[in-house]
Amino acid sequence: MTATKSYDVVVVGCGIAGLSAGLRAAEQDLSVAILEKAPEENRGGHTQFTESFRIPTADIDMDVEFNVEDYSASDFYRDIMKVTNYRADDDLAEVVTQESAETFEWLTDRGDDWDWEYQAPHPGYTAGRVWLDGEEMIDHYVPILEAEGIDFYYRADARGVNRGDDGRVESVTAFVDGQRTEFEADATILAAGDYGSSKEKRTRYYGRGYGNMKVRGSRYNTGEVIEAAMDIGAKSEGEWGDAHMALIDAGSPDVEGGITRIDGYQYGLILNHDGERFVDEGEDARAHTYAKFGQRIFEQPYHEAFIIVDSKVVDDVAHMGPSRAVTADSIDRLVQRLDIENVEQAVETVEEYNEACDSDAAEQYDPEVLDGNSTEGLELPKSNWALPLDEPPYTGYPVTGGMTFAFGGVAITPDAEVLDTTDTPIEGLYAAGNVTGGLFYNNYPGGTGLTNAAVFGKVAAESAAEYVNSEQ
Repeated sequence: MTATKSYDVVVVGCGIAGLSAGLRAAEQDLSVAILEKAPEENRGGHTQFTESFRIPTADIDMDVEFNVEDYSASDFYRDIMKVTNYRADDDLAEVVTQESAETFEWLTDRGDDWDWEYQAPHPGYTAGRVWLDGEEMIDHYVPILEAEGIDFYYRADARGVNRGDDGRVESVTAFVDGQRTEFEADATILAAGDYGSSKEKRTRYYGRGYGNMKVRGSRYNTGEVIEAAMDIGAKSEGEWGDAHMALIDAGSPDVEGGITRIDGYQYGLILNHDGERFVDEGEDARAHTYAKFGQRIFEQPYHEAFIIVDSKVVDDVAHMGPSRAVTADSIDRLVQRLDIENVEQAVETVEEYNEACDSDAAEQYDPEVLDGNSTEGLELPKSNWALPLDEPPYTGYPVTGGMTFAFGGVAITPDAEVLDTTDTPIEGLYAAGNVTGGLFYNNYPGGTGLTNAAVFGKVAAESAAEYVNSEQ
């Protein structure tokens, strides 16, 4: 027997996109169910592993001190467009950046005693950010939604999105604790995250070897909801062969490792096992490179590389991974202790780099900004923070690439309506967060994923409420 339950709105997913959607729908006096694939103790998708929320601090009307006070919505929009090589959907980027301040203030107002952290934990940030513990955030907001009368279903594996004969989406099929359950609803909001935690899909979209990439977030984001939407005609959008793949500690857990980044790599060098550099470490601020350097690192021999710094900058490195740093009094000895295969080439690479640095670079070094200290004469330059590695002790950190979230998903309008393959909205179907595509390409400005999810979760609920009320 198939169980049947009826609501005005069914939200699939319990991360910040789903929670924002559910809360806003409840504010519109709609009955709401939230379906979470994970068991209750693992609820929250990737949100439980996040740490920051990017906002235009210049537009926030709150009596707090932000790490960057004058970061505007226009700055935010320019960052998205720049790091995505101007491929981001203009309209989606406009919604995220223009609505982020209001969404942040709304979440703050509805969060009761939720306390955001307003200071950056380390240097080099050029954008407005607030800091948080993702797991604590989920645990804080869920009871608020429950108090609004929202029903949560855990171990609810959504496998089907169903359209009626008139084309409208009328239900979601899920297996709740293994029992087939039909959730009938006037409107459905998909907020179930991406497909990046699936070994099969990582191999399919990124290539051989990617099935072994470490997953930073939830093991439950495996993409079945995206496939279910496309099965009923939803249009795919975004760069399916690209993703937020962060630079992380090589000793990170295989899955659900969370925040194991090593920041400050931009102040030193990154070498592979061949002893060669392969990225411009000082290309841009960390928040604009860490999400793409992870993929470059994963594509190196053994999916591994090594950050090397000296005593001048080691205090500007934030090592959040489980492994221990490796130290030595010479580059040669450090390279050997790191087990880099081509020791001779690694030492030669560092020597050539040192010769290409300005002798006065240390006096002009500023980790807070793009300081313009660049190398001269190298085929692969270092564009900023090019200080010679010449003051022992030297420190090294083995790193790899870690999957954060994939960039492909369903296509949506600025009102969060899911489009079909003729670019027509599918009636009654909305989506928010990493289940959607079109915003991120090639790279990712740090902290934007959580903002995107919260903004479009709220927008999706408002659009769904308007639709539901128009049908009654």
